Amino acid sequence: QVQLEESGGGLVQTGGSLTLSCAASGRTIKNSAMAWFRQTPGKGREFVAAINWVSLRAHYSDDVRGRFSISRDNAKNTVYLQMSSLKPEDTGVYLCAQGLGGDWAGRIAAWGQGTQVTVSS
Repeated sequence: QVQLEESGGGLVQTGGSLTLSCAASGRTIKNSAMAWFRQTPGKGREFVAAINWVSLRAHYSDDVRGRFSISRDNAKNTVYLQMSSLKPEDTGVYLCAQGLGGDWAGRIAAWGQGTQVTVSS
């Protein structure tokens, strides 16, 4: 099974930017869609963004579309989430997920442990 390790979280002011990374080890993430979720006490775990394996088509939640950008480097077995124009409501633990299949369909094969993002007002 693949192991996913997130990094890049931290404390940022409203309007700032952060880039998260998700490094996979153990098994390749080739042939898998990859996604980011975030978990907050109030909303639970919610979808943020996903990217397909072959087409690199990206999917975004309405909350982050236009502000966040997901990308992947298959040679490095790594997925990224560039976040800009951050808002306090973006605060949460961001988790990386490996999807089942090459096209994103909402099904998860593996989860990372998460990285904390805190946006101060």
